[in-house]
Amino acid sequence: MSDAPLKGWNHTPNVPLQVSPLFQWPLKPMAILRWFWDSWFLISERLIIVGIAFISLTFFQPPLEETQTLAFGWVAEMYARNLILMTLVAGGLHLYFYTFTKQGKKLRYDPRPLMKNGKQFTLGGQIRDNMFWTLASGVTIWTIYEALLFWAMANGYAPMITFASNPIWFIALFFLIPVWESFYFYWIHRFLHIPFFYKHVHSLHHRNINVGPWSGMSMHPVEHVIFLGSVLIHFIVPSGPVHILYHLQYYALTAATTHTGFEGLVVKDKNRLALGTFHHQMHHRYFECNYGSLEIPWDKLFGSFHDGTEAANEKIRERRKRMMG
Repeated sequence: MSDAPLKGWNHTPNVPLQVSPLFQWPLKPMAILRWFWDSWFLISERLIIVGIAFISLTFFQPPLEETQTLAFGWVAEMYARNLILMTLVAGGLHLYFYTFTKQGKKLRYDPRPLMKNGKQFTLGGQIRDNMFWTLASGVTIWTIYEALLFWAMANGYAPMITFASNPIWFIALFFLIPVWESFYFYWIHRFLHIPFFYKHVHSLHHRNINVGPWSGMSMHPVEHVIFLGSVLIHFIVPSGPVHILYHLQYYALTAATTHTGFEGLVVKDKNRLALGTFHHQMHHRYFECNYGSLEIPWDKLFGSFHDGTEAANEKIRERRKRMMG
């Protein structure tokens, strides 16, 4: 019974869920290599977004010299690019999975449909509400941070490197940014679950108990400022323009992909591209668990880890009762 998968879900992965092999003992080198390979290579979100960042820099980014002076023109150009990117990713995934139901319910976690109506939503429905907060607030604050960093880098206020000046660090940053994201996200997420901040800020994101692609960046503007504030580390850590683009695109676009509500994209009966994680899907249904990711096991360390089994569910229920007094 302890390892029995949860009831009430359309699809669950193999449980109990495991944290990354980097934090399992004894260390298994082959498992670590496989985890690293699966996270990055062949077809992966991370590698795709690295490609999007280089394409953005080459074709759709104002030259660094132009960003030395703040001006409406080049900031608007970046905003338009980000608006299109978010619409293509979140909108494309929504059309594929929910409008045209091309995958049916294969690998879909929650069997229930997304909510068409609801008084809790700003615009009366889940999709309209999610799109409004994602595009009006999320993309705007994403672009403000991007413009700030490019302006700072162009004026020497943020340390800059190139591939020629430091090739090892230049490449390493692409692998380190997701690790920083995992660390940063856990702690700001715990902060946002403090009752005051949950009530006035984070509860907007948690309107989405059953998530879809537009849910990931559907947040209160204050949460967007905190969430995307991860990129401010580039005021300290030397990086290049492509790393700024990658960092914010990774944060914003994977918010959409990880909230698809599906474990992955099925092509010829095989999961070809990992998308949503059951680990975070449970957070949206059970709330007080799985604040972080499986990469860095903070949840295990602090007793908030839900491994997808009925036994863990009982523990989380007890924990929630204690937290609610």
